[in-house]
Amino acid sequence: MYERYFKRFLDVVLSSAALIFLAPILLVIAVLVRIKLGSPVLFEQQRPGKNEKIFNMYKFRSMTDEKDKNGKLLPDEERLTNFGRSLRETSLDELPSLWNVFKGDMSLIGPRPLLVRYLPYYTFYERKRHSVRPGLTGWAQVNGRNHLDWESRLAYDVEYVESISFFFDCKIILNTIFKVLKKSDIASGDEMILRSLDVERKNKNI
Repeated sequence: MYERYFKRFLDVVLSSAALIFLAPILLVIAVLVRIKLGSPVLFEQQRPGKNEKIFNMYKFRSMTDEKDKNGKLLPDEERLTNFGRSLRETSLDELPSLWNVFKGDMSLIGPRPLLVRYLPYYTFYERKRHSVRPGLTGWAQVNGRNHLDWESRLAYDVEYVESISFFFDCKIILNTIFKVLKKSDIASGDEMILRSLDVERKNKNI
């Protein structure tokens, strides 16, 4: 009942309210990103959504476009500035994704959307994570966030899908706020998770 009739309603109401309330902060961050990191201000990347439908997820840019002498982009670690790292550690880089929630690409709570290139490697069981809208935060994020291994992360995602309820979402939101304020279990954003998952996938041939 909640998932079918009320979850999307709450997503629209809360994301629109957040976008309006946070508009001054979004503007300030956008100006700072433009000054410190250049243009474009937003980072856009394709991710799989509900039923594996591809959408463009938006975040504030957190890295420069610095290149080596051959014109190739420097490694992420060298392009990630202190400012960009601060955006990631406070999760402020995620604020533009509220637009994805308002549009219906995402939900406030759900499995975090990973890269499109991982789609062929999920097991039948793990694919259940794509039966709901991906979220800004989720059960995996409050149970280790960016430091979980591949199997544990996906297992938490599926557990969420199988147990969705209003009170479960409230629990995840409260835990997320606590994690962000405490800055616990934080790596430098999704990119750190995705690189670690790449290594796991290659080592285990999944």
